[in-house]
Amino acid sequence: MSFSPPAIASPQDLDATLRTQGYAVVAPQHVAQLARLDLAALLAWRPLWDDLPPDAYLRDGGRYRRRRHACFVVEGAAVALAPHRPHWQPVEYNALHGGMQRHFEPMQAALVAQPAWQQLLVWLGQVASALKGPQTWYTEAHQFRIDTTDGIGRPTPEGAHRDGVDLVAVFLVGREGVKGGETRVFEADGPNGQRFTLTEPWSLLLLDDPRVVHESTPIQPVAEGGHRDTLVVTLRAGNFQGEPAR
Repeated sequence: MSFSPPAIASPQDLDATLRTQGYAVVAPQHVAQLARLDLAALLAWRPLWDDLPPDAYLRDGGRYRRRRHACFVVEGAAVALAPHRPHWQPVEYNALHGGMQRHFEPMQAALVAQPAWQQLLVWLGQVASALKGPQTWYTEAHQFRIDTTDGIGRPTPEGAHRDGVDLVAVFLVGREGVKGGETRVFEADGPNGQRFTLTEPWSLLLLDDPRVVHESTPIQPVAEGGHRDTLVVTLRAGNFQGEPAR
């Protein structure tokens, strides 16, 4: 079964689309335009996904996920790298991996020290503030590679879920030699949903996390070394998950 490509939000309607339906898909050229970045600069980050350590916390016994993680505080046009900390989610939001401190290697300085990286986070903070009101945004970023070494890779082994934050941004960095990886977004308290596959590097899915659940279907190889790379950025008001409100 095949599904239509996602409806792309126009730059001028992005905030309204996100408020109306709880999610929005942004084309790569519009990501660059809205964030005031050069798309070529974003595409040039892709080799950094070749240096991700294995995720040692997969409770399904898989070996298909590699990742790095970093935390930031975004306030207006200011971005501060927060002290490195473990990633934590409650079991209410992640039944498979919630409730435990997961220590991942930090994101590379070659990425997070770049002005373009900081500008990308500033723009996401602006999107979150347009949706929820101006806030200080406690931001977590995750570089993921899902590979097909074992024949199948699971982008979301926890299944359909919410992340327990205010805004989720899922960037497709690239996919090579795989099939599958269909994105599914459904109302958290209703029957409506959409299914589509992100294929263009730096296409973006934005999610109003309290309103929708999301998942991505497994990937399978169609060529040796098949993998799917993503950047997931979450923004949360008040504090990082697992810490007292500030």
